[in-house]
Amino acid sequence: MNSALFLCTVVVLFGMGALGTFLNRRNFLIMLLCIEVMLLSVNLVFLTGSVTVDDLNGQLLALWVLTAAAAETALGLALCVLYFRLRSTLDVELISLMKG
Repeated sequence: MNSALFLCTVVVLFGMGALGTFLNRRNFLIMLLCIEVMLLSVNLVFLTGSVTVDDLNGQLLALWVLTAAAAETALGLALCVLYFRLRSTLDVELISLMKG
């Protein structure tokens, strides 16, 4: 396996996720998906390092990150549904109007 190819793929995926997060400040769902792409690219780094070093710790860390990403996605989607019911839009700029 060529780890340099995987690491180039990781840089491209992470860049796409970061660029999508910072350029798209309007839709909450698109921002959530871009953050998930960034987390998956970090998982690919852990898995590539784990295979390169021949150690299971990277694979266990990737599994932990996947679990945290699933919890983050569930919470984000719940907030998305709640906010859409309240405002009938997913515009991120209007979230600052909410009062807690």
